[in-house]
Amino acid sequence: MPAVSPFSPPPPHNDPSEPPRLSLVVAEPREIQMISSRMVLSLLAGGCVLLALLLHAADVEIAARAPGTLLYTAIFAVLGLFRWRTRGTTHRILRPLGDMVEYAALFMVVTLTCAIASYPVAALSRGFADAALQRADMALHFDWLAWYRMVAAHPLLQDVSRSAYAMIYVSPAILLGWLAWTGQRRVAHDFIVAVCLAAWITLFAFWFMPAVGPFAYLWHGAIPYLPVSDLWQPQVIPQLRAHVFTEVDPGHLVGLVSAPSFHAAAATLLITFAARQKVIRWPLIAINVAMLLSTPVEGTHYLTDMILGAIVAGIALQLTVLLREWVGVRVRIGTQARKSGALA
Repeated sequence: MPAVSPFSPPPPHNDPSEPPRLSLVVAEPREIQMISSRMVLSLLAGGCVLLALLLHAADVEIAARAPGTLLYTAIFAVLGLFRWRTRGTTHRILRPLGDMVEYAALFMVVTLTCAIASYPVAALSRGFADAALQRADMALHFDWLAWYRMVAAHPLLQDVSRSAYAMIYVSPAILLGWLAWTGQRRVAHDFIVAVCLAAWITLFAFWFMPAVGPFAYLWHGAIPYLPVSDLWQPQVIPQLRAHVFTEVDPGHLVGLVSAPSFHAAAATLLITFAARQKVIRWPLIAINVAMLLSTPVEGTHYLTDMILGAIVAGIALQLTVLLREWVGVRVRIGTQARKSGALA
């Protein structure tokens, strides 16, 4: 089967037992296979196991009784109950709403697991790669200090920049909500898998290139404007390495990953998947381009971080395609085996 893009929409809906769903996307060949819910859950379970191993290796633990832990436990319980009650329904509103709740829960598991995992990864890392990242930026003729001074000098630009950077929480909800409403389960699974792979690849790369970020590395003196990402890396990473910081509260997670930039990886994935959705294409692309422009300052990222993030997204997309093609091969082999057994 020829390779297909991971954001391709599913084949036309033709199951007479289910109501028709809105479809405003480009049709694709019927033989494209879907990454099953079971496979998505297996991938997420593997991520949870890897998180547990990293926490043990770094001597870091999740604060079990912290308010954030209890809050997330309650949220997942409510989402799980709602999804269980709407499973299999054909109601024109409850069905897409149930799908949206499922996608949101899966996406939250991915992001929460990897955000927590950044702490033990930082604890197990060594040194800082800021000098090399800054040299790469200089080779690219990117002046982070000039970018920062421009934002710091304009309060209105600061408000816009902060809002754009926060769209990483909104854009996935828009995309997954639209995919649920239009019945594009295969594309939703592709997106969740791609985000999961991109997040773990980012953490793997971060292990080898931890950094305090350009704000801490380049700026000296009074701070005229404090970006969203603050100065957490130079404070928290040394504490994790010295085993001073040993408990993680999921309700108070801070960004520790500088290179590669996960904001850049997420924006690349969101733009790629949104590009084939006719109704939400341009608003989502515009939102994520704005997020990319805000990332150097608000995320305190080198331009090199962002380029690496885009590369991570590309790798995750290709791995998603390969995984779906592998699923297709297994389905065809299983179908041929059943046919051979029936003829025997």
